[in-house]
Formats: sequence, C-alpha cells, structure tokens
Amino acid sequence: MTESVEVLLHGAEVPQYAHAGDAGADLLSADHVVISPGERVVVGTGVSIALPHGFAGFVVPRSGLAAKHGLTIVNTPGTIDAGYRGEIRVILLNTDRSEPYTVRAGDRIAQLVVMPVMRARFVPVERLPGTERGESGFGSTGYGATPVESPSQGGLHA
Repeated sequence: MTESVEVLLHGAEVPQYAHAGDAGADLLSADHVVISPGERVVVGTGVSIALPHGFAGFVVPRSGLAAKHGLTIVNTPGTIDAGYRGEIRVILLNTDRSEPYTVRAGDRIAQLVVMPVMRARFVPVERLPGTERGESGFGSTGYGATPVESPSQGGLHA
C-alpha cells in the first residue's frame, strides 16, 4: 500500500506486522477482561484509524487463539470503512466449553487486514444471467473428497 494510515492512539500502540510478508497487523487489547465459556465481550483496542478512500480494514481472528483457546471473533471479518473514525473494538467469543479466557491489556487479540475495495453499481434486472452453478448453495458441491479417476483402472474412485 502506498498510502499511509493515520492512527489515533488512546493509550495504545500502533498496529504492527509481526513478520515481513504478513497480511494482518496485530491489534492489541486496551482492556482487561475475563471471558467465560460461551460468553462474548466487546474489547477495545485504543486505536482509531483513518483509511484512504478506496480501502477498508478487516478485523479477523488470530489463528493461535482460536486453535489453542477457542477464542474467535463473532462478526468476522469486522469491517472498518474508510469514513469510520471511532475506536476499533473487537467482539470476542470464547467457544471453549469449560475454561474462561483472560485478556489482559496489551495482549494481541485480532489482526487488521487493510485492502483496496471497489464500489459496485447495483443494477435492477428482471432475471440474472445463467451460470453452471445457478442457485445451488450451502453444501451443493458436497462435503467429501472429490472422486478422482484412477489412471490404472480408468474409473472413478472416492
């Protein structure tokens, strides 16, 4: 990205990329909260940003927190529009069935991915153009492995 993102800090740190080539910059908690099993909590980051027009920020979960502790984000990805100037807040959900999770101020709780976005022009029509897929959705392609042709037998095998 060639443009800068302006950051207003409320006792927090600027989002940072942990490694070269990372798509997401770490967002840190500005709050100290305990999230009970099955509970969701809105956690502040202490950061407000000004994105250039044509860009949006997407708040996504951290894979390590999800895998190790069952912590995820309810509205993932959370969308930050270029015109929004409020604090970035993250809706965390503890999916663990028995263990509470403690978030301390300064903990990495989410990632912010900044991407260019296009605005669509919505055109009302009587009928949409046809496609091979059509209206099929929600599992219409199946859940198992795709059958592959066996070179030795010339047939399909699952």
